[in-house]
Amino acid sequence: MRHFEAMTDLLSIARALAPSIAAHADEIDAARRLPADLAYTLAQAGFFRMSLPSEYGGLELPPAQTMAVIEELAQAQASVGWCVMIGATTAVNAAYLPDVYARQIWADPSVITGGVFAPKGKATLEGDHYKVSGIWNWGSGSANCAWLVGGAVIMGEGGPQVRMLWFEREQVQLLDTWHAVGMKGTGSGDFEVVDALVPIDRCVALIGTKPRIARPLYAFPVFGLLALCVAAVALGNARGAIADLLALADHKIPTGSRRLLAERASTQMELAKAEGQLRAARAYLYEATQMAFEVATQTGSLSLEDRANLRIAATHATRTSADVVRTLYDLGGGTSVYETCPLQRRFRDAHVATQHLMVAPGTYELAGRALLGVEADFSQM
Repeated sequence: MRHFEAMTDLLSIARALAPSIAAHADEIDAARRLPADLAYTLAQAGFFRMSLPSEYGGLELPPAQTMAVIEELAQAQASVGWCVMIGATTAVNAAYLPDVYARQIWADPSVITGGVFAPKGKATLEGDHYKVSGIWNWGSGSANCAWLVGGAVIMGEGGPQVRMLWFEREQVQLLDTWHAVGMKGTGSGDFEVVDALVPIDRCVALIGTKPRIARPLYAFPVFGLLALCVAAVALGNARGAIADLLALADHKIPTGSRRLLAERASTQMELAKAEGQLRAARAYLYEATQMAFEVATQTGSLSLEDRANLRIAATHATRTSADVVRTLYDLGGGTSVYETCPLQRRFRDAHVATQHLMVAPGTYELAGRALLGVEADFSQM
């Protein structure tokens, strides 16, 4: 009951914030980051605590509930949904970190965390610390984060190991590199650390290790959860694009026509097809998520087939959402290309979402290998 009430509260808050977020979409894009005041509002409401363990003040929502909230925010503006997605899923790390560091990082109820899993850093052991240097790309939402995590290769006598190390904000330099075609407001620039000292226990290994906290959410695959939440952003963006097209079709008379865009048979047919595609992709995504979470709740783990199904559903939803947005963008005709038309933003954001590693086309190949019983490295599925 507590989960449902928390999700309902956040959905209500998201819907209340949506008009203001949508109205400031241009400003968010122009700033190339999530505005600090909006980030603080979202943090205070609990959006970044959706996947945080309850002992650290988290809501610990089931994946489908987190996805629904992210989807609602992305419908207002995809960059906002994306930043919440990153912050919320990063908090899963608390289930793997030693308790003392989890309590330190999430001591402030309004703290925002973020970072990048990719092992772009290098670390060496120095006493009871690691000395770390590296540059990480796609640091979404970093400007509002008090803590950032970065993947690194740790060099030692036992050979190289990959870990995610947690940095205090003061140890990190944000680089102004986010000049992108879409998801402009996510502030997904590079960040760098140079010879940062990190306590040896302030790190996690998400591959090949079990979480310290043994509850259903943390038995769920970490990378699967990230892929699902990326898909939720894409679905919300596509749903918003449908609303944008409906608003345009109600008053636009296309060049060479005497009828409103809404009165044209081609518009009616393509819109109906797009609606069906989006609803079908969403249904598959949520069905796969719910079934997998039930398995994780009952057994404490997921089979390779279960994980493959999650990744197929996430990639399919993300790429179908982009196809839907493309259809709506085309229906908007010449109007769609103007910056004053929200469909151009929807189009750009949709096609940036498809480039995330967790929902890239290669995930289909990996999932297919799992279903066919072909050997491969499934550690990040």
